[in-house]
Amino acid sequence: MPAAEDEGGSAPRPAYYAARSGGWRDWWTLLHPPYTLWHLSYSVIGAALAPRVQTSRLIATVLAFFLAVGLAAHALDELRGRPLRTRIPAPVLVAVVAVGLAGALGLGVAGVSRVGWTLIPFMVAGPVLVIAYNAELFGGGMHTDFGFAAAWGAFPVLTAYVAQAGTLAVAPGPVARGGLGRHHLGSTKLDTALGNVCPESGTLGGHARCHAPSPDGITGCAHVNYGPRTPRSDSSSSDSLSASKEPFITD
Repeated sequence: MPAAEDEGGSAPRPAYYAARSGGWRDWWTLLHPPYTLWHLSYSVIGAALAPRVQTSRLIATVLAFFLAVGLAAHALDELRGRPLRTRIPAPVLVAVVAVGLAGALGLGVAGVSRVGWTLIPFMVAGPVLVIAYNAELFGGGMHTDFGFAAAWGAFPVLTAYVAQAGTLAVAPGPVARGGLGRHHLGSTKLDTALGNVCPESGTLGGHARCHAPSPDGITGCAHVNYGPRTPRSDSSSSDSLSASKEPFITD
């Protein structure tokens, strides 16, 4: 998929949904709107797996993931090399990370009084996943296809289910963890396969993860035109990809 160009027609935009750099447009780009909505949908699916859906808990869960992923994770990602080429000052991005994570934790603390202690492990794991993945801690060990699938696919499903049911039942847990994990992993591999190859080095220069669904909704992922960043192994991207995607069907 060809990269979108700036209105000036010179340098390609970092993503097809990215606006011109500057002002409020930087905030739009930072949010990765299709990507954020895509991942928030997993928390809705997780809540829908529960025997009973409480609207107030669903809204709080979606808002918490918006703060943690839509704001904090993306701001932290932008701090590392400016892949989206925004002009948002670094101190402001740091503040967004802090406010986003604090807000998500605050909603979690409020939820414990209604849901119970089973929500606490997810409150601890959430910030750890955001920081370890986006800051590429532990030598980038979390920043892999599996890490992406676990953190941004399976985790919101399981968290949203627990927020509704107050427990992690035997049946919905493995279904959410396995089904969404495989779906997310397949999309990530597809994006890796469609990555930008640097002509100078002949190596994968695109950021090896799916950052947004494609505009047509068919090909799986739209390429995000990131430049080279921390080297990591992408050997798993050579695996063959499944030609089909299993939809979620509810009666």
